Amino acid sequence: MIRNDEGAVALKHRVVEGLARMEWEDRLTEQNKEALAYEISPGPHATWRCCVYKEREILRWRMRLASNENASVNKPSKNIIQVIEPACEECPLSSYTVTDNCRLCLGKACMNSCRFGAISISDTRAKIDPNMCRECGMCANACPYGAIAHLVRPCKRLCPVDAISYDEYGICVINEEKCIRCGQCIHSCPFGAIGSKVHVLDVIRAIKAGKKVYAMCAPAIEGQFGENITMASIRNALKKIGFTDMVEVGLGGDMTAAYESEEWVEAYAEGRKMTTSCCPAFINLLIRHYPDVFEKNMSSIVSPMCAVSRYLKSRHPGCVTVFIGPCIAKKSESQEMGIEGNADYVMTFGEMTTLLASRDVELEPVEGEYQEASIFGKGFSSSGGVAAAVLECMKERGQDTDSIKVRKCTGGKDCVVGVKLLSMGKLPEDFIEAMICEGGCVGGPSRHAAENEVRKARTKLLAGADKRGILENLKNYPMEDFSMVRGDMKKPE
Repeated sequence: MIRNDEGAVALKHRVVEGLARMEWEDRLTEQNKEALAYEISPGPHATWRCCVYKEREILRWRMRLASNENASVNKPSKNIIQVIEPACEECPLSSYTVTDNCRLCLGKACMNSCRFGAISISDTRAKIDPNMCRECGMCANACPYGAIAHLVRPCKRLCPVDAISYDEYGICVINEEKCIRCGQCIHSCPFGAIGSKVHVLDVIRAIKAGKKVYAMCAPAIEGQFGENITMASIRNALKKIGFTDMVEVGLGGDMTAAYESEEWVEAYAEGRKMTTSCCPAFINLLIRHYPDVFEKNMSSIVSPMCAVSRYLKSRHPGCVTVFIGPCIAKKSESQEMGIEGNADYVMTFGEMTTLLASRDVELEPVEGEYQEASIFGKGFSSSGGVAAAVLECMKERGQDTDSIKVRKCTGGKDCVVGVKLLSMGKLPEDFIEAMICEGGCVGGPSRHAAENEVRKARTKLLAGADKRGILENLKNYPMEDFSMVRGDMKKPE
């Protein structure tokens, strides 16, 4: 798997593991945190930045995020995604840059086209003053040699809602009102300058306090660690470090599909179009950018993560629920959306493996099988899987689905197009299945392996699953004990 931030991810995991080991051993103090910074960046020579002082300052910001705190001590923020400012200073300040292709031509087309006096001519090439440039692009269009390149920072380029800008020093600024917490910016940054708050230490404290802590693993986890690491393998490893048990969130997929299908049937009969409720980044997109669509067309059913959390909390009052998946936005759903009974904490796959490493536990093949979800619930992780499960529930109830049309939106830009059509009353399909990540959750920003590797391993793992039906499966669970509606926690009397 090739990513822009491979080294930054390794650095993050080293920081989180170091703090986790301290927390397990009751020695997590400010003095020991500082010692960890010096251990990672011992000096006297820098290894990944200009100097050891900058390296250590970046590590201090990372430690705050790894402790579920704001990255900056001076800038309070509610966003789970934040900028590590010392790490962001390496990016170019100007979007337009003159390359070596400049011929110092007599015509000076670039200079003559600039209305802001930002271009001057040196001995070797034209120069653009970033303080005067207004990024209009006239110089790039005018240059006969194509010598002026338009550099768009990767974080800004991949943001589907244009939530990223830059301050006067060129530091990335995230507009919290526009940000949908999708996390695409995090792994696009080659400097690892954007990160999310981490709940690993909170989970350790809950385990140490003797609470019943349940892991809830996303369907996308199958295949992330190869074809020999099953759900049973992951369950076994998590129980070794103190989790009470693990439940696969594919079960929640069954729950969500069963209840969402009832909404779809009613909406279809009324000629009303609806969107699915599983992707928290998509929900944030609706809340922040298309509130009318959220109010009129959004499914009222909770996500699979919340469904399993409510199920566990109904069976084990006072328990702590921890979602594990490839999704950054799930942290937002857990901490920011205020949905009662939702997961208490969220960890990415990388944070889970770091937590295991902090207790020297590895994922290993084990004997025995573990399955609580239907194959359709497991399929929630891939684009088209949610719609397939909802339609399956309709079929299991004997309803005809041949005439139903579903628009499967995958990727931020595709989701925006679908929602715009819906908001304008021009959506030709009946329903929208939306996933902000390309290909669905298996393509999430914090996936552990490349998509093609995951899909290959998943194909083999899922081939061994039994073919139980969704509604048949749910007969084994006390669905009457909790509500599947977003605004409620308990089932109405």
